[in-house]
Amino acid sequence: MPVVEWDDSFLVGVEPFDDHHKHLVDLLNRSYTELVHDAPMESCEELLDELSDYVSYHFVSEELWMMENSYPKYEQHIAEHNNYIKRLQEFQQDYKQGKAETSLEIFTFLRQWLIEHILKTDADYGRFISTLNQKPGLT
Repeated sequence: MPVVEWDDSFLVGVEPFDDHHKHLVDLLNRSYTELVHDAPMESCEELLDELSDYVSYHFVSEELWMMENSYPKYEQHIAEHNNYIKRLQEFQQDYKQGKAETSLEIFTFLRQWLIEHILKTDADYGRFISTLNQKPGLT
């Protein structure tokens, strides 16, 4: 059972990032499934590493896009990204140290944060670019 069900409410209207978000939800679901089904530690660690790597790739891509498009909430957005990365790294470390209870707590945080971040913070840059695209002479 997935921990996050993808639906179109997650679409922000910036195609590469919509694809990134789908992939992040998939990685989060796969990581959760591995964790709750007591998959071998190596398998879980690989998925967590993949999730962490992809999160970093996605965040850098978003941040570059925001900078190029003079997104006004750029600094606030980066602060949220940095918080998520910090917590994800804590999650990975706790898992490797065998702290399953702490890992489940942090996993709940990661899930909630991702959902809220996409639906609120990322949706805001979707609205921002949509407004820019409606103005004559701007792209």
